[in-house]
Amino acid sequence: MKIVVCIKQVPDTKGGVVFNPDGTLNRGAMLTIMNPDDKAGLEAALRIKESNPGTTVTVLTMGLPKAEDVLIEAMAMGADDGVLVTDRVLGGADTWATSTTIAGALRNIDYDIIITGRQAIDGDTAQVGPQIAEHLGIPVISYAEDIKVDEAAKTVEVKRVYDDRYHVLKASMPCLITALAELSKEPMYMTPGGIFDAIDQKADRITVWGRADLKDVDDKDLGLKGSPTKIAKASDKVRKGAGEKVTLDPQESVDYIMGKLNEKHLI
Repeated sequence: MKIVVCIKQVPDTKGGVVFNPDGTLNRGAMLTIMNPDDKAGLEAALRIKESNPGTTVTVLTMGLPKAEDVLIEAMAMGADDGVLVTDRVLGGADTWATSTTIAGALRNIDYDIIITGRQAIDGDTAQVGPQIAEHLGIPVISYAEDIKVDEAAKTVEVKRVYDDRYHVLKASMPCLITALAELSKEPMYMTPGGIFDAIDQKADRITVWGRADLKDVDDKDLGLKGSPTKIAKASDKVRKGAGEKVTLDPQESVDYIMGKLNEKHLI
């Protein structure tokens, strides 16, 4: 069985956020991490690999050349190989252009299951995973909290979180699943040996593709020019007003706070 996990290198907001003049993120100027929901999907894929001998896990990312770092991290955790899709013409992509690009790369890869995170913390749209499935014409199950694989029957059974209840859905392979953070039952860490192997073997285990390697995509759907979403304004911090300030004695303070809580129907 072949599993492909789509992961994204996202800004580590602890280090601050930097914007380009056009409102897009200046990813080259920020500290980065692996997107949390993607990491949960990767951990789920690695658990499936452990219980199904012969399964391979490939990680795929789209980004700047430095996005190679998240592929190395994933391989140090146990992934078999990685694909980096990087090209200047792909920069500034919104969800439509991103999903088009990733689908174009995935058409070059054999897969039974594709796993993506539910959403990325730098966009919070939850659109890319389902859009990839639509481009590829395969079933999608989103918001997965648990995955069971029947390799013999070529099916997956997914526990999907839906509002105030769960859905248990079954799909035939190939299919795409988007992962919630809850899909990670227990963290899977990089090992020292895995780190050394991933770094030493990256030239053999990481494939780098550009625009020319994408299959069945049109230039008009790629990069900033192919992105129908336009950013009107971007800001790293939203200024807040000073709020209401009062000076009261202790008893009056208690009465004031209780009154406000009652007024807002919080108690």
